[in-house]
Amino acid sequence: MYFFTPLSDISFASRSGSNELFHVILLNFLFYILDMCAAPGSKTAQLIEMLHADMNVPFPEGFVIANDIDNKRCYLLVHQAKRLNSPCIMVVNHDASSIPTLQIDNSGRKEVLFYDRILCDVPCSGDGTMRKNIDVWKKWTTQNSLQLHGLQLRIATRGVEQLAEGGRMVYSTCSLNPVENEAVIASLLEKSEGALELADVSSELPGLKWMPGITQWKVMLKDGQWFEAWKDVPSNRQTQIRPTMFPIKDEEKQKAMNLERCIRILPHHQNTGGFFVAVLIKKSPMPWNKRQSKLQRKLSQRTADISVSAAAAEDGAVEIVEEPPAAEDEETKESQHLLTVESEQSKKDGVCGPPPSKKMKLFGFKEDPFVFLSEDDPLFPPIQKFYALDPSFPKMNLLTRTQEGKKRQLYMVSKELRNVLLNNSERMKVINTGIKVWSRNSDGEQFGCAFRLAQEGIYTLYPFINARIINVCIEDVKVLLTQENPFLSKFSSETHKWVKDLAMGSIVLKYEPDPSKPDTLQCPVVLCGWHGKTSLRAFVPKNERLHYLRMMGVEVFKAKRKEEDFESKTEEGDQDNTKHMEEEMDMEHNELATKMELPQKSTLGKQCFLAGAHDTSVP
Repeated sequence: MYFFTPLSDISFASRSGSNELFHVILLNFLFYILDMCAAPGSKTAQLIEMLHADMNVPFPEGFVIANDIDNKRCYLLVHQAKRLNSPCIMVVNHDASSIPTLQIDNSGRKEVLFYDRILCDVPCSGDGTMRKNIDVWKKWTTQNSLQLHGLQLRIATRGVEQLAEGGRMVYSTCSLNPVENEAVIASLLEKSEGALELADVSSELPGLKWMPGITQWKVMLKDGQWFEAWKDVPSNRQTQIRPTMFPIKDEEKQKAMNLERCIRILPHHQNTGGFFVAVLIKKSPMPWNKRQSKLQRKLSQRTADISVSAAAAEDGAVEIVEEPPAAEDEETKESQHLLTVESEQSKKDGVCGPPPSKKMKLFGFKEDPFVFLSEDDPLFPPIQKFYALDPSFPKMNLLTRTQEGKKRQLYMVSKELRNVLLNNSERMKVINTGIKVWSRNSDGEQFGCAFRLAQEGIYTLYPFINARIINVCIEDVKVLLTQENPFLSKFSSETHKWVKDLAMGSIVLKYEPDPSKPDTLQCPVVLCGWHGKTSLRAFVPKNERLHYLRMMGVEVFKAKRKEEDFESKTEEGDQDNTKHMEEEMDMEHNELATKMELPQKSTLGKQCFLAGAHDTSVP
């Protein structure tokens, strides 16, 4: 979690490969961020960490939207993001090359959402990973790059379309093939007509060894044929090789592109994988986005159609017949009107459900709707009173995943993600968003609140909680994390004082570091707990318990080994008991058989001996 250790430490902890940190560093300033091809999520985790660089701010003014085309890999992405417990992450499931344009509400006016930073880590042939991925040696061919080039260019193009002016997009691959790298960037720069420029980031990565981008390369087919230019490609090969795969021949144009600003990391330079990174800055809207409004386009199109039809009629080629509007048109208009009304009603109710239109019915699991709590929801006042929540608490950001029936879990998102969810439920397929902050607990109702705190969201909630907080010392924290349900007698006298007048129910356990004791843990820890009649316990997942204990210097592996040894001994004891019981059952069976004068055909001498001990007539 980003709350435990400094950013410099945790970034390396979340990384699956040492080269992946550079992509995120080069994004520089963070605000509205889109990760286009995010799974499995190591770079997304780094983006979230950098967004939460200031640990005193529970809701940073920004968010990360992490997208992946593979529905199953999206859940892997959710698993990675959940470790960081951030209210500012949303996982969506779309084809990156056609990811929908989203809208947000700005003071009652709908605006297109443009991202300040985009990470475009596209699918690639992966030839730069040959040191760790042995499959590359077996399966790699030049055909891989030729097949992926078009997809990479489409994804990068869609990325720059959604980038805000002045924003940065990092394009990266784990490949060293120029067809997947410089060719894509050169093609993008050429058709941008000056709207994009390559940023010089050499000074932003001091100490990094890298090679500049190349300006000349050839294209090779699977059979070994080389081509220097598009004009050399025979017609029967022009479906496999495209013009955008070749370097720009115009020297002035090529020089203006500054392809040498691209970064190539070679494996032997720093004992890493090989990869390619280019940082693009958007200076103005893309030329194909500088279009007239939809209404003007429709009018001009109709005018053009009428003039063409009239010209054709004058030539005697076409007879103009005015057809009455089809009945279906009225039905379509009516259905669209109903859809709009339903959509507006859903937004009023705070419901962001799965899209109703058939065209958005994607593969994968059907997700539950996202339902925001209404202003007058009777669920919230008891919670607010029980935990003495600050008036500034953003209760409108609370949501559930059930539209009907009992609400079992309450989640929280940032106000920016709430804006995105409410205005785009029909445009995107959301897999997951928000963090769990409260869970329903039937035992809690008798104490005044049906919801207990969840460890996932405690660091987000804690700044707003003004009651039910118990300050504990480091020894108390160790007791809480190593024992399942410790009695109050095991805690310090200070903790006894805090608990004495506190009603039973969900509590916050807070540890503040003591600067006068530098040998102890020097970062604050906040745990969710439960105050019972004679005990205190912490509701902390096992992996987090181990993490905290390691930070406090407790030998968790030794303790874990002892636990495993105890379990193995218990299993052995159970096996011995089972064996003993089987032997006793065999004895009883043989004795019964002997009494009934049934012949025993067992070949085991032990059974014969036991049977003979009861009846000497058995041989």
